Amino acid sequence: MEAIKTNYIPREWLALKINTCKLVLKKLPNVSISLKNIQGIMTPVCYVGNHTYTNKRAIGQQYFTLAEKREKYQAELDEAMICWHTNFKGPVPEDITPRKITRKYINYIGDHVTMNGEFFNSLKNDANPDHPESKKYYFNGVYYRSSAEKEIAEFYTMHGIPFKYEPEIWLPGMNKPIHPDFVIYIKELDCCKFHEHFGMMNSSTYLRITKSKYDLYTDAGLVPDLDIIFTYDISDMPFDVRTLWPRLNSLVYCSLFTK
Repeated sequence: MEAIKTNYIPREWLALKINTCKLVLKKLPNVSISLKNIQGIMTPVCYVGNHTYTNKRAIGQQYFTLAEKREKYQAELDEAMICWHTNFKGPVPEDITPRKITRKYINYIGDHVTMNGEFFNSLKNDANPDHPESKKYYFNGVYYRSSAEKEIAEFYTMHGIPFKYEPEIWLPGMNKPIHPDFVIYIKELDCCKFHEHFGMMNSSTYLRITKSKYDLYTDAGLVPDLDIIFTYDISDMPFDVRTLWPRLNSLVYCSLFTK
């Protein structure tokens, strides 16, 4: 039997990252940092064309910041390009570029809430007061309710995907807020996505709770596999965090077709 392939490479996500880096680097001035002997002391200087600046003046500090940003994006681009050429044939698709994707949901008073960076920044992390967290699953300053949620948080952190854990969200027909497990922010699209992870799926009670949550999200206008992803953990199919990559890549791919 052929082994299951687990090293999934997110093609559209990777293309979006590459084209974002290229666009940022194109807009940044051509600046670099090196060492220069100044009065017998090797001093970091920033080269801008035929000019050099130290970080002792305000303009020099600005150029140092730009140079560091350029180095960061160049390193990300180089790494992403190696990954692309290792796994895919042909050039990177040029139409998968950073853009603003406007997605909205309806809140409890009937307003349409735009799920962008401003919305993401307004969310409070770890805001659910109803169920005290387990003291067993700790990562990066937060206690998570299960090992799966901790793995998901580690995954998002490892891949540089900003997220809020159990923020407060108000949906139609509710007299109290709901707390989705994760709200992630895709900065290249200026768009947020919800992620609910359901464990204990062998319990009939939990299944009813799962269905009610699903209905709440869809009634608010959130489209599965576009605005929200659901992951599961059942005895016959335990959750594997590696399955997140194809789900996230699908979110990006579907988002690129939205108006």
